[in-house]
Amino acid sequence: MSNTLINVNDVTHRYDRHTVLENISFSVEEGAFVGLVGPNGSGKTTIIKLMLGLEKLQKGSIETFGKPIHKFTNKGHISFVSQKANSFNRGFPATAKEVVGMGLTSKLSLLRPTTKKLEHHIYEALDQVNMSEYANTNIGDLSGGQQQRIFIARSIVNKPRLLILDEPTVGVDTENVEQFYQLLSKLNDELGITLILVSHDIGSITTHVTDLLCLNKSIHYHGNPSDFENMTDEQRSKLYGHDMHTITHNH
Repeated sequence: MSNTLINVNDVTHRYDRHTVLENISFSVEEGAFVGLVGPNGSGKTTIIKLMLGLEKLQKGSIETFGKPIHKFTNKGHISFVSQKANSFNRGFPATAKEVVGMGLTSKLSLLRPTTKKLEHHIYEALDQVNMSEYANTNIGDLSGGQQQRIFIARSIVNKPRLLILDEPTVGVDTENVEQFYQLLSKLNDELGITLILVSHDIGSITTHVTDLLCLNKSIHYHGNPSDFENMTDEQRSKLYGHDMHTITHNH
């Protein structure tokens, strides 16, 4: 039997008089890899903020791990990688290992050295993103793609059940984007982490995600990515409520 981690029901949200979400309903099952796609201004970031409890619900309900969002307290179950992670200060005086360790701040005082047990968790997370050899490298000396892997390691070091990523490939060079998506698939397949990936690049993510959710103020498609890919551009545009063309990426 599937286990629902997130249940969004009839959510509408406005900023002043501008409606950004209208009657949104969907669920995220444990073990899924959900691609949340939509054009700029479609409400993707807003629904993520609502699911994380960063914005107050105006209409509708959201349940997280079976509890209403305002009663959900086990924040360790969820990790979030925002777009701002990509603008990390390259001059910040910290090694990759130290940045990953920041994900353990709930268990570790920044004023005392790591214990062997916690250091084991740090190296385990680094290994899971294939960055162990860079543990003692300054974060500013890593490439954009390598930095993003370190931020992923920081987000999984606490062993969350759900990982939400908001446009994580912004600032990552094109040749490393496919490797990054393969890494996310690995975390989903091998570690069993449920993923919600916010993106505008439908063509790149459809070969990796298990569920595709197309949002443009309301939900225009939620289902199998293969079925969406097999539609014509005209069919997709009609469903999506927005002119669109899917670019096929050959890997």
